[in-house]
Amino acid sequence: MAKFAANLTMLFTEVPFMERFAHAADAGFEAVEFLFPYDYEQEELAEQLKIHRLEQALFNMPPGNWDAGERGMAAIPGREAEFRANAEIALSYAQALGCTKVHAMAGLIDERHSYDAHRATFIANLRWAADRYAEHGISIQIEPLNDRDVPGYFLAHQMEAVELVEAIDRPNVKVQLDLYHAQIMDGDLSRLIAQMGSHIGHVQIASVPERHEPSEGELNYPHLFEVLDQHYDGYIGCEYKPRFTTAFGLGWVKPYLAK
Repeated sequence: MAKFAANLTMLFTEVPFMERFAHAADAGFEAVEFLFPYDYEQEELAEQLKIHRLEQALFNMPPGNWDAGERGMAAIPGREAEFRANAEIALSYAQALGCTKVHAMAGLIDERHSYDAHRATFIANLRWAADRYAEHGISIQIEPLNDRDVPGYFLAHQMEAVELVEAIDRPNVKVQLDLYHAQIMDGDLSRLIAQMGSHIGHVQIASVPERHEPSEGELNYPHLFEVLDQHYDGYIGCEYKPRFTTAFGLGWVKPYLAK
């Protein structure tokens, strides 16, 4: 049965970030996720989770200079030391928040290097991080991003991610399947989910094409939730942009939260 995590980077933005935990709990969510926790102290985030009895489902490793357009560096040759340092920062937060899934962003392709160099760097970095995180029971997610929203990102297709997971060959490296990105780049989602099977480590959702509530747009999410039930039993991250206020658009999820 589908269960959902509120993405606090995108939902409840009507209030300051630290107040969003309470709003998520009041709406009936039992888990949250967000992009980055690093502007906040570990202790204050952990306190919000404890007060509101929420589970931390996922967050991302530091991405580099986000405001300048960087989107991670796991696949970028020459930035291996930075990747390892950032992985250690994320590991510290994951331990403090009791979070067992962390997303390692691959980064934008550096045209000074070949695709093969990017691929080799990505595999080597993920093997190192996976071994480091395995000591603490934490899995690492890799996520394809569509080339409309994030042109030039190293990883864009779901089965390409599966192939990389198999090459990395670590049991705690999985694919973060965002059905919004997957529909734009791959389509045929019911069969795609079945193909990916046990490689799926986390799931996120939004409508296509506008990335609003999953109750609108071209995807039949109730059907996709049934398909996912056959292959995945973790939280589904609600990573969408509310069309109006967050609360106004939560009607689609209330039947699931009430179960």
